[in-house]
Order: sequence, then structure tokens, then C-alpha cells
Amino acid sequence: MNTQQPVTLLCLASYEKGAAFLREAKTQGARVIFVTDEKLRDADWPWEAIDEVYYLPDFSNEDNVLHSISYLARAEQIDRIVPLDEFDLYNAAMLREHLRLPGMGQSAVRYFRDKLAMRMKARDAGIRVPDFVPIVNYDDIRAFMDRCPRPWILKPRSEASAIGIKKIHDPEVLWRTLDELGDRQSHFLLEQFVPGDVYHVDSLVSDGSVIFAETHRYANAPFDVMHGGGIFASRTLDRESDESATCRRLNKQLIQDFGMHHGAVHTEFIRGRDDGDFYFLETAARVGGAHIAEMVEASTGINLWAQWARIEVTRARNEAYELPERNQDYAGILISLARQEHPDLSAYQEEAIAWQMDKKHHAGLIVRAETPQRVDVLLHEYMTRFYEDFHTAMPAPETSGDA
Repeated sequence: MNTQQPVTLLCLASYEKGAAFLREAKTQGARVIFVTDEKLRDADWPWEAIDEVYYLPDFSNEDNVLHSISYLARAEQIDRIVPLDEFDLYNAAMLREHLRLPGMGQSAVRYFRDKLAMRMKARDAGIRVPDFVPIVNYDDIRAFMDRCPRPWILKPRSEASAIGIKKIHDPEVLWRTLDELGDRQSHFLLEQFVPGDVYHVDSLVSDGSVIFAETHRYANAPFDVMHGGGIFASRTLDRESDESATCRRLNKQLIQDFGMHHGAVHTEFIRGRDDGDFYFLETAARVGGAHIAEMVEASTGINLWAQWARIEVTRARNEAYELPERNQDYAGILISLARQEHPDLSAYQEEAIAWQMDKKHHAGLIVRAETPQRVDVLLHEYMTRFYEDFHTAMPAPETSGDA
């Protein structure tokens, strides 16, 4: 007889992700109510882990989301609301505040969703950020362009990854772009371009403390991959290196200052090529995309989605969460757009390959080794082969709806 306290999680997903979270929540004995977009009705969801499913025609309509979930709450005792995608964070926060449920509210969520809010918060906490200005007051924008050398980066405040980002080399181009944006321009910021290597830290947080953090470096900045058409690649940093220690320290400070209490966090920093300093780029209260979770699991044995689910369930039961023992291997990932609809990776069968991608017009794999040096060698070898066997490119999406 199961004597554990019953827990009901309401999970929001406007994009297809989070299957491992749903499965683990069910394994932990939670009742899983799943709310997704109507267009994802036929997606490959783990139906065996879902107790009830509901479809919404438009996740962007806040009133419809609020009224629909409030109606659902008449019959369901909801304990936690979990957004499985970055674009669901605002809706989850709005619903928590309206239904008075635990978790981050709308003000706190802005630090993990609004690129302007997170930069101002990081700067106030003493963490270095590239110089920036909100697209609000034109005199402030002119002053920024006078003091900050070109090029500049125009960023949407609430898109994910490198979506919608533009590199601006000329003031006239900026003013013309702002005219085209019209009333939407205040949803953007202008930032100093800092050339350098981009790092990401993928964490789990429980009771306000970082209990797990793996540090990684992209082979190419996500902006360059999305806009330049290269191959996406990342790999685990040497855990004894100074750069890994710096990323972990900054990530810990950031999570504490931003008020993150529990969940998964993906944070990015850039190390300036000219000065060697680390600058904060952005953070998100979610598992990293582009199959970063699979790379982390290959190197450590820790599935970020599953452990996030365990954290949510144990907290709802007022129980203590314990992180499982972890491995100390290293891993790297490659993902490329492919010329072929179904790329044939049958020639990639080496023992070091821990995972292969199965997605139309994409080729991808993860390698695992005992040392970071061996991972570097493998990634270089496979990237060369990927360019020959699969690689193609397409224009970068302007908005998340184009992705």
C-alpha cells in the first residue's frame, strides 16, 4: 500500500520536450496533468506517464490560459505548476500567483526570462555584463552608441537562445530597424558585442542551493551557429580547470542573487577574447536545449529532466531531496542540419558514441570518454566527417514561431 502523500503536478508544454520529466514524475507516484498546445496533439508524448491531458488553442492568450486552468482547478487539487519550456515560464508564474501556489511568481520569473531584467539584476549583484541599453529612451541609445564601439547586438528581451538577434554595424541601420519594429521596439535591448568563447553551466537547485553543476564550452557561439550555418557543438570542461571553477562560482552567485529556489537552470557566460574576463550573457529556469541534457547524462549519469521531476515531487511532499551518485566521465555533442531527410549514421558505430539523434534533416551524436582531451579529439574527427556526410544550412529564424 502506497502511504506517500498524493501529489498532483500540472505540466505546461507549448513545445515538444520534457518527456523524461513526465516519466519520472509518474515513477515517483505523482498524478500528472498535462496541458499542451493543440498543434502538438499528435506529438510523441509519453502517454503512459500522463493521467489527464488537455489542449489549448493558443498559449499566448493569457486570459484563455488563466480561465482554462482555473476551470480545471475546480475539480483538480493542483500542488505544483511546472513549465517544461522557456516560453511557458510566464504562464506558469501567472497561474501560480492567481491560484496562490508555491513557486516563482511573475517578478522573479523575469530574471530568468527577460534579458533586460536579468542583465540589470546581474550588474547590480556585481557580476560583469557586456555594456547594454534598453530600447526605450533615444538619448540613452545615442549615448550608448557614442561610448560603445561597433558592432552592437540587438536582442529581443524574451526570445530563447539566439532567435531574433541581429548584429548592427551602423547607426542608420539601427534606427531603420527600430522604425520597422514600431511599437515592439521596447521589447528589445542593444548590447556591446564581446568576441570570445561562450560557456554554459547546467545546474540543479534545491532549497536555494546549487546541488549539481556541470560546466561546458561551445565550440562556436550559438549566435554564430544559428546565423552562420555551422555545426552546433559543446563539450564538458576539465573539472579541475580555472575556467570551470570560475563558471561554477559565478553561476552559484547568480542563482542565489536571482532568488532561484528549486529546479533546473541553464546559464551562459562569455570569456572576452581581448581581456580574458567572464561576462554574464543569460540564464533560464529550464533544462538546456539542443540535447544538452543527454550530453550531461552521458558524462555524469544524471538526467536533468528526471532529477528536476524528483525535486518537484519531494518538495510537494515536504521531503528531502537527495542527488544520486554521479559519474566523472566527459562528453561532447555535435548537431548539424542535414541534406538528407533521414541521415544515415550507420557508419558511426564507435564505442565512444553514447547517443545518436533521430530527427528529420538533422544529424547528431554524443561522445563519451574518460578525459576531456579525448573528447576534443573525437569531436574534431566527427565534425570533419559531418561536414562531408551531412551538413547543410538554412536562414536563421526571426522569431520562436519560425524555429
